[in-house]
Amino acid sequence: MMAISAEFFVKILDKYPNIKLLKKIHSRLIIHQNLASASHVVLKLMKAYSECGQIKTTHQLFDEMPQKDVIFFNVLIRSYVNNKLYNNALFVYKSMFDFDVTPDHFTLPQVLKACSASANLPVGLQTHVGVFKKGLDSNVFVGNGLITMYGKCGWLDYSQKVFDEMGCRDVVSWNSLVAAYAQNGFFDDALDVCRVMMEEGCGLRPNAGTMASLSPAVTSSTFVENVVLMKEMFVKYTRESLVSWNVMIAVYVSNSMPKDAVNLYLEMESYGVESDSITVASVLPACGDLSALSLGRKIHEYVKRKRLVPNLMVENALIDMYAKCGSLDDARKVFDVMITRDVVTWTSMVSAYGMAGDGQSAVSMFLDMQDSGVTPDSISFVPVLSACSHAGLLDQGKQFFKIMTDEYRMVPRLEHLACLVDLLGRSGRINEAYEFIRNMEVKPNDRIWGALLSACKVHSNMDIGLVAADHLFQLVPEQAGYYVLLSNIYAKAGRWKDVATIRSLMRDKGVKKEPGVSNVELHNQVHTFLAGDQSHPQSKEIYKELDVLVGKMKEIGYVPKTDSALHDIEEEDKGNHLAVHSEKLAIVFVIINTERFTPIRITKNLRVCEDCHIAVKFISKIVKRKIIVRDANRFHHFKDGVCSCGDYW
Repeated sequence: MMAISAEFFVKILDKYPNIKLLKKIHSRLIIHQNLASASHVVLKLMKAYSECGQIKTTHQLFDEMPQKDVIFFNVLIRSYVNNKLYNNALFVYKSMFDFDVTPDHFTLPQVLKACSASANLPVGLQTHVGVFKKGLDSNVFVGNGLITMYGKCGWLDYSQKVFDEMGCRDVVSWNSLVAAYAQNGFFDDALDVCRVMMEEGCGLRPNAGTMASLSPAVTSSTFVENVVLMKEMFVKYTRESLVSWNVMIAVYVSNSMPKDAVNLYLEMESYGVESDSITVASVLPACGDLSALSLGRKIHEYVKRKRLVPNLMVENALIDMYAKCGSLDDARKVFDVMITRDVVTWTSMVSAYGMAGDGQSAVSMFLDMQDSGVTPDSISFVPVLSACSHAGLLDQGKQFFKIMTDEYRMVPRLEHLACLVDLLGRSGRINEAYEFIRNMEVKPNDRIWGALLSACKVHSNMDIGLVAADHLFQLVPEQAGYYVLLSNIYAKAGRWKDVATIRSLMRDKGVKKEPGVSNVELHNQVHTFLAGDQSHPQSKEIYKELDVLVGKMKEIGYVPKTDSALHDIEEEDKGNHLAVHSEKLAIVFVIINTERFTPIRITKNLRVCEDCHIAVKFISKIVKRKIIVRDANRFHHFKDGVCSCGDYW
């Protein structure tokens, strides 16, 4: 019988077999006792069992070894760290001293990693003392571990101090410092480190790890120059990495730049870089923000083809995308086939029905969530209260508010209170809403007063509207939307001198009205229109077709709703001003570029004005198309001259 050498088994164990094969190999080794006790074979077995998640067996093998040197301790510590059992790893580290074994430069980075992951600052500080005693402070791996450990524990000054005192740094050193600042919310400092690295990094360049280090704080990037810097890093150094594409897409989405996110995703496709589940979950919200339904469906097909589901993160993103695109049927199909649903899944569906104006379905979905055993959280109550508000379900909305406070013992947050004010205000109970605000235990914010002001505009209550406006001008004097709402109240009453006063006040304070912007997708490309926009290549065709369409609308009864115009100008001029609102231009653009009966989907950043709402009803009847408009508040599904909101928005 041919003798089997230890090297033979070591080669097999190097391949990290599955647990079934591993146990067979281990059994064969036990038969050859001289092989099973060989230290290098035991080390390989320990690593293999650790890779298979069998950490107890790894530790058992360690215990069975009569002589243990630093290598055995290092393998066991690393095994615990790799299996995220950080406290166990630290316990093994402490036990080294009982065996009179001295940690080395391989031990300490793993110990520091365990301290970082468990935020164990005391052991981390003790380890740092040990680093100095053993003269390992010049080791780059140890230094990197210390930077990360202090960063995870929030001791940023120490992270910076360790970094500054390192005699030798590698790209991981820079990335560790970037991550330390980013994870603690100091995003500008993280980017400053990147700038210094690019300028003074002794030839070191940002890599995919740098971008990944920035990712914990991408949502904190609020300055355009920060986004520009990240884009520069991406283009110059890290474009080849999927991680970098994912981070950059997430940066655009979190900075309300969905068009850039979508364009970057399409560019990524053209480079032949394959998306993963993180890419998909990052770009789908951008598709939703732009109502880019065809691209969203294309991504959904990719998800199915690459078998990226079941995956809760991806499936929730798909539901959110379809909901934002106004495609409730598609959202519901994703929901119905999900194996696992969490509170985010249910809340997304409640929100989808609510935004579409289907308050009853939103209420039913919320009740189904309770029956399923998923406990609503405080966020879940916001969309159901909002749905009741948009659908005029006053009693049900009040009941849900009571359930939230009495049954679930949740303290209402400002967003819940704003929903209730909106619910009362939309139902015409302006005085009750005002009294509710006056009796609040917390100080009302601008959303609450804004909800009251909006209700006053709808129901022409000038007295309370002025009170609400006064509070808003004190709270958010730079917010143009509230000045415009008050202007609308005056305009509806024909009080043009007061409108002029508001306009003058806005000019004096430097407050500018946010321009209306409408986005529409055509052939996977998003087109953007502003009011009166003539920059589009097809502007001449659009305006020509719009003139024809307005003529047809007037023939069947359309009269411009001129009190939507906020200037004291002649009636005919007001009509001309209203005719070129951004959503009308976007709708006509789709009409002239698509086949008959093709649905039209528009996303607008502001609330649809009354004139446009009336006009789109007429357009849907004339062109015999379904027109879906998502404004700042909700969805409007226009068909055959009727809107799903029932003119209640």
